[in-house]
Amino acid sequence: MAGLKLTDIAKSYGEVEVLKNINLDVSAGELIVFVGPSGCGKSTLLRMIAGLEKITGGTLEIDGLVVNDVPPAQRGIAMVFQSYALYPHMTVRDNMAFALKLAKKSKSEIEAAVKKAADILQLAPYLDRLPKALSGGQRQRVAIGRCIVRDPKVFLFDEPLSNLDAALRVATRLEIAQLKESMPDRTMIYVTHDQVEAMTLASRIVVLANKGISQVGTPLELYEKPQNEFVATFIGSPAMNLFTGEIAGTGQQTSIKLDGGGFLASAYPTNHDDMGMKVKVGIRPEDFMPTEDPGTGFSGTVDVQENLGEVTLLFFVPVTPGAEPVIAKLPGIHLGMKGKKVNLTAKPEKVHVFSNGLSLLYR
Repeated sequence: MAGLKLTDIAKSYGEVEVLKNINLDVSAGELIVFVGPSGCGKSTLLRMIAGLEKITGGTLEIDGLVVNDVPPAQRGIAMVFQSYALYPHMTVRDNMAFALKLAKKSKSEIEAAVKKAADILQLAPYLDRLPKALSGGQRQRVAIGRCIVRDPKVFLFDEPLSNLDAALRVATRLEIAQLKESMPDRTMIYVTHDQVEAMTLASRIVVLANKGISQVGTPLELYEKPQNEFVATFIGSPAMNLFTGEIAGTGQQTSIKLDGGGFLASAYPTNHDDMGMKVKVGIRPEDFMPTEDPGTGFSGTVDVQENLGEVTLLFFVPVTPGAEPVIAKLPGIHLGMKGKKVNLTAKPEKVHVFSNGLSLLYR
C-alpha cells in the first residue's frame, strides 16, 4: 500500500503559470478523482505524479519518499492513457506481458501475472486475439491489464473512458469500480471531465480551478456543501441556479429577499451583523418544488419544457438582464407547462447562500 503527499506543487511553462500551491494528501487505498474545466491542469498534475512532466516547485512523495527527480519507471506507478496505445501486431497476451518481458521476468512469472490480470478483467477468452478483433471497452481493459501485471503501488488513469460511446462508458466505469473493489490496497488517481464518473467512482474528489484546488471532499460533501460558487455550479447537472438578493432576517434560519421578488429561507445560520448583506442564493434544479404562495421563492414563466420521462426540465426566462436561465428539474411527467407562470421554492436545508463567491456555511 502506498500513499501520496503533494506539498506546494507548482508547474510553469516559462512565464506561464499552470498550477500553484497544490497541497494534497492521498491515503493508501483511496480512489481520488481530479475534475475541473478544460485547461485547469488536471492531466498536467497527473503527468507530474507519473514523472512525465517536470515539477517546477514543491515536493511529491510516494510511499514516504520524495520522487521529484526519480525516473517514471522507478516510481512504482502505472498509467492508463486516454488512447489505448496497444501494439496492433501483438495479441492481448503479448500486449499485457510486454513490460514484464522487458523487465526480464521469468516465463512462469509472466504467465501467472497475465492470467491473474485476465481473470480480474474477464479477458481470459480473448488472450490470443489481436486488438483489432476487440471492442473499444475490451481494448481499454487490455490497457488496464497491462498496468495490473506490473503490480504498481499507484494506478493513474487519464480520462480512460472518453473515447468510448455512452453504453460502453457505463459498462467500463462499472468494471473500473469492480477492479478497485478487487484491489482495495491499491491507490488510484483518476482524471475525468465527466461528473458521473467522478461521483460514482471517487472516495474523494479534487476540484481544480484557477491554477489550484477549489475544494476536496467526498462526492456528497461537494454536492451538498460546496465551499464556493464555482464548486456549487460545477458539480451537478444541470448546474445549480444562482439568484441575487440580500439577507432580510438572521438567526439559526436565514431569510433572503430575492432581487427578482419573493423570499427564501435557508438553514445557513447568520448573525445580526449580516442583516442587509448582498448575497447569492443557490438552489439545485432537482431541489425545486412547486408552491401556491407567489411571495415565496422564485416565480417565472416557463420558456422551454423538456420531457425526459423520469423527469421534466423547465427553463425560465431570466428575471434580470444578463442572468442565466433558471432551470427546474421536477420528478415525473408534467405536460403543458410551456407558457405558464410557475411558483417554485425549496426546503431551507437545500438553499445555499454565498457572499463574495464563498459559502456562508464555512465562515
